[in-house]
Amino acid sequence: MNEPDLLLEAFRRNGRVNGVLLAALTPADFDLSDGRGGWTVERHLRHMAGFRVGWLWNLSREHAGPLLDHTQKDADGDPQWRWHDCPPTELAAAFAAGDEAAVKAVQAHLASGEPFADPWNEGAYRSNPAHFLQHTIVHDSHHRGQMMALLRLGGRTREEMDALEGHWAIWRA
Repeated sequence: MNEPDLLLEAFRRNGRVNGVLLAALTPADFDLSDGRGGWTVERHLRHMAGFRVGWLWNLSREHAGPLLDHTQKDADGDPQWRWHDCPPTELAAAFAAGDEAAVKAVQAHLASGEPFADPWNEGAYRSNPAHFLQHTIVHDSHHRGQMMALLRLGGRTREEMDALEGHWAIWRA
């Protein structure tokens, strides 16, 4: 397997791990927080899923399009994210659509040789568009770790936490 294919496979496995976590959550889990002003599980999930469309809106707007509701505008007058008000149980669809759009954007820019747009002149992914996929994997991992801690603090038993940790098998396949 060549390096681009390996990264794409890692990105897809990351999506499967997100799916395992989402499927394991109960309605009460979405409201768990640290009780000290930190984000709830739901807030972490919305942030993770919204990360994809937020970056795509700036990097490759044509690929962000399917993730947006062009009939609704945000405070800046830009189209709103389709899942901005959805029940948390519907976020799996946001992740799936966001992952698909991210892969299509990266593949299109790799094929064309054109770098992503860089509206803030930050050098965002200038060396290789595939770095966006790497960034997403790292970003998701960071927030999944926080959610796992919240689930533990929320009273999940050791056995329940061990079952959730079963997602590691996805990475060993």
